[in-house]
Amino acid sequence: MTNKVQFGLKNVHYAPYKVVDGEVTYEKPIAIPGAVSLTLTPRGELSEFYADNMVYYSAAQNDGYDGTLSIALIPEQFAIDALGEEKDEDDGVLTEKANARQKEFALMFEFEGDVKAVRHVLYKCSANRPTITGETTTNTREPQPNELTFISTAREGDMAVKTKTTAETSEEVYNNWYNAVYEKKTLPEG
Repeated sequence: MTNKVQFGLKNVHYAPYKVVDGEVTYEKPIAIPGAVSLTLTPRGELSEFYADNMVYYSAAQNDGYDGTLSIALIPEQFAIDALGEEKDEDDGVLTEKANARQKEFALMFEFEGDVKAVRHVLYKCSANRPTITGETTTNTREPQPNELTFISTAREGDMAVKTKTTAETSEEVYNNWYNAVYEKKTLPEG
Protein backbone atom coordinates (compact mmCIF):
# COMPACT_ATOMS: atom_id res chain seq x y z
CA MET A 1 0.00 0.00 0.00
CA THR A 2 1.10 3.56 -0.66
CA ASN A 3 0.54 6.64 1.47
CA LYS A 4 -2.43 8.85 0.75
CA VAL A 5 -1.19 11.72 2.93
CA GLN A 6 1.94 12.91 4.70
CA PHE A 7 2.33 14.65 8.04
CA GLY A 8 4.86 14.98 10.82
CA LEU A 9 8.60 15.62 10.44
CA LYS A 10 11.14 13.55 12.36
CA ASN A 11 14.53 11.84 12.26
CA VAL A 12 16.42 14.81 10.86
CA HIS A 13 20.10 13.95 10.40
CA TYR A 14 23.05 15.56 8.66
CA ALA A 15 26.20 13.99 7.26
CA PRO A 16 29.25 16.15 6.54
CA TYR A 17 31.06 15.26 3.36
CA LYS A 18 34.23 15.85 1.42
CA VAL A 19 35.18 15.55 -2.22
CA VAL A 20 38.44 13.63 -2.56
CA ASP A 21 39.85 12.97 -6.04
CA GLY A 22 36.46 13.85 -7.52
CA GLU A 23 34.60 11.36 -5.32
CA VAL A 24 32.09 12.36 -2.64
CA THR A 25 32.58 10.68 0.75
CA TYR A 26 30.02 11.15 3.51
CA GLU A 27 30.66 10.82 7.22
CA LYS A 28 28.26 8.88 9.45
CA PRO A 29 24.91 10.73 9.80
CA ILE A 30 24.41 12.68 13.03
CA ALA A 31 20.93 13.29 14.48
CA ILE A 32 19.52 16.80 14.81
CA PRO A 33 16.89 16.43 17.56
CA GLY A 34 13.90 18.73 17.97
CA ALA A 35 12.66 19.09 14.38
CA VAL A 36 9.68 21.45 14.20
CA SER A 37 9.19 22.07 10.47
CA LEU A 38 10.92 21.82 7.10
CA THR A 39 10.09 23.72 3.95
CA LEU A 40 11.74 23.00 0.60
CA THR A 41 11.04 25.46 -2.22
CA PRO A 42 12.19 24.46 -5.71
CA ARG A 43 15.00 26.54 -7.27
CA GLY A 44 14.94 27.06 -11.02
CA GLU A 45 12.66 28.65 -13.54
CA LEU A 46 10.24 27.20 -16.04
CA SER A 47 11.32 28.43 -19.47
CA GLU A 48 8.66 28.83 -22.10
CA PHE A 49 9.12 29.34 -25.83
CA TYR A 50 6.17 30.63 -27.80
CA ALA A 51 5.55 29.85 -31.46
CA ASP A 52 2.42 29.43 -33.57
CA ASN A 53 0.51 31.52 -30.99
CA MET A 54 1.01 28.98 -28.19
CA VAL A 55 3.59 27.55 -25.80
CA TYR A 56 5.60 25.60 -28.34
CA TYR A 57 8.22 24.29 -25.93
CA SER A 58 8.71 24.42 -22.17
CA ALA A 59 11.47 23.14 -19.91
CA ALA A 60 12.05 23.25 -16.17
CA GLN A 61 15.46 23.99 -14.71
CA ASN A 62 16.26 21.95 -11.57
CA ASP A 63 18.63 24.02 -9.43
CA GLY A 64 17.75 22.16 -6.23
CA TYR A 65 15.87 23.72 -3.32
CA ASP A 66 15.84 26.66 -0.95
CA GLY A 67 15.24 25.15 2.47
CA THR A 68 14.17 26.33 5.90
CA LEU A 69 14.55 23.99 8.85
CA SER A 70 13.01 25.02 12.14
CA ILE A 71 14.47 23.10 15.10
CA ALA A 72 14.30 23.39 18.88
CA LEU A 73 17.99 24.28 19.16
CA ILE A 74 20.90 24.10 16.73
CA PRO A 75 23.28 21.41 17.99
CA GLU A 76 26.79 22.56 18.84
CA GLN A 77 28.34 19.88 16.63
CA PHE A 78 26.27 21.08 13.63
CA ALA A 79 27.51 24.63 14.22
CA ILE A 80 31.08 23.31 14.06
CA ASP A 81 30.60 20.80 11.21
CA ALA A 82 28.36 22.81 8.89
CA LEU A 83 28.56 26.47 9.89
CA GLY A 84 32.32 26.56 10.45
CA GLU A 85 32.16 27.81 14.03
CA GLU A 86 35.18 27.10 16.21
CA LYS A 87 35.18 25.66 19.73
CA ASP A 88 38.08 26.61 21.97
CA GLU A 89 39.43 23.48 23.64
CA ASP A 90 40.72 25.38 26.70
CA ASP A 91 37.68 27.40 27.76
CA GLY A 92 34.88 25.64 25.83
CA VAL A 93 33.46 28.70 24.08
CA LEU A 94 32.05 28.52 20.56
CA THR A 95 33.02 31.39 18.26
CA GLU A 96 31.48 32.50 14.98
CA LYS A 97 34.04 34.26 12.79
CA ALA A 98 33.44 36.58 9.86
CA ASN A 99 35.76 34.52 7.66
CA ALA A 100 34.25 31.14 8.63
CA ARG A 101 33.76 28.75 5.74
CA GLN A 102 30.50 26.84 5.77
CA LYS A 103 30.93 23.14 5.00
CA GLU A 104 28.62 21.11 2.82
CA PHE A 105 26.54 18.23 4.15
CA ALA A 106 23.76 15.82 3.23
CA LEU A 107 20.44 16.32 5.02
CA MET A 108 18.26 13.33 5.86
CA PHE A 109 14.72 13.36 7.26
CA GLU A 110 11.35 11.67 7.08
CA PHE A 111 7.70 12.61 6.85
CA GLU A 112 5.15 10.31 8.45
CA GLY A 113 2.45 8.90 6.22
CA ASP A 114 -0.83 7.13 6.82
CA VAL A 115 0.89 3.83 5.89
CA LYS A 116 4.66 4.27 6.28
CA ALA A 117 7.11 7.14 6.74
CA VAL A 118 8.90 8.35 3.61
CA ARG A 119 12.62 8.91 4.15
CA HIS A 120 14.53 11.52 2.17
CA VAL A 121 18.12 12.61 1.57
CA LEU A 122 19.28 15.88 0.06
CA TYR A 123 22.81 15.12 -1.13
CA LYS A 124 24.49 18.54 -1.19
CA CYS A 125 23.41 21.26 1.24
CA SER A 126 25.01 24.45 2.43
CA ALA A 127 23.56 26.30 5.44
CA ASN A 128 23.49 29.99 6.25
CA ARG A 129 23.94 31.32 9.76
CA PRO A 130 20.70 30.89 11.69
CA THR A 131 18.34 33.63 12.73
CA ILE A 132 18.71 34.35 16.45
CA THR A 133 15.57 35.37 18.33
CA GLY A 134 14.40 35.45 21.90
CA GLU A 135 11.47 36.79 23.88
CA THR A 136 10.78 37.36 27.53
CA THR A 137 8.80 34.68 29.31
CA THR A 138 5.30 35.38 30.56
CA ASN A 139 2.86 33.21 32.47
CA THR A 140 3.53 30.45 29.93
CA ARG A 141 6.85 29.27 28.57
CA GLU A 142 6.80 28.61 24.86
CA PRO A 143 10.00 27.34 23.28
CA GLN A 144 11.33 29.50 20.48
CA PRO A 145 12.80 27.32 17.73
CA ASN A 146 15.89 28.25 15.72
CA GLU A 147 15.42 28.76 12.01
CA LEU A 148 18.13 27.53 9.70
CA THR A 149 18.10 28.43 6.00
CA PHE A 150 20.02 26.38 3.48
CA ILE A 151 20.28 25.58 -0.19
CA SER A 152 20.35 22.13 -1.69
CA THR A 153 21.94 21.70 -5.10
CA ALA A 154 23.09 18.89 -7.36
CA ARG A 155 25.95 16.72 -6.19
CA GLU A 156 29.09 16.59 -8.29
CA GLY A 157 29.34 13.70 -10.72
CA ASP A 158 25.91 12.08 -10.89
CA MET A 159 23.98 15.38 -10.44
CA ALA A 160 21.72 13.80 -7.77
CA VAL A 161 19.72 16.36 -5.78
CA LYS A 162 17.30 14.28 -3.68
CA THR A 163 16.36 10.65 -3.13
CA LYS A 164 13.40 9.25 -1.19
CA THR A 165 12.01 5.87 -0.24
CA THR A 166 8.88 4.47 -1.85
CA ALA A 167 6.41 1.70 -1.05
CA GLU A 168 8.70 -0.68 -2.99
CA THR A 169 11.93 0.25 -1.15
CA SER A 170 13.54 -2.89 0.29
CA GLU A 171 13.45 -3.35 4.06
CA GLU A 172 17.27 -3.47 4.10
CA VAL A 173 17.58 -0.04 2.50
CA TYR A 174 14.72 1.42 4.58
CA ASN A 175 16.01 0.08 7.91
CA ASN A 176 19.58 1.29 7.27
CA TRP A 177 18.60 4.75 5.99
CA TYR A 178 20.20 6.65 8.89
CA ASN A 179 23.34 4.48 9.16
CA ALA A 180 24.90 6.01 6.04
CA VAL A 181 23.88 8.34 3.23
CA TYR A 182 22.06 6.20 0.67
CA GLU A 183 23.88 5.60 -2.58
CA LYS A 184 22.89 2.95 -5.12
CA LYS A 185 26.46 1.74 -5.70
CA THR A 186 26.87 0.58 -2.09
CA LEU A 187 24.33 -0.48 0.50
CA PRO A 188 24.92 0.98 3.96
CA GLU A 189 26.22 -1.37 6.62
CA GLY A 190 23.96 -1.82 9.61
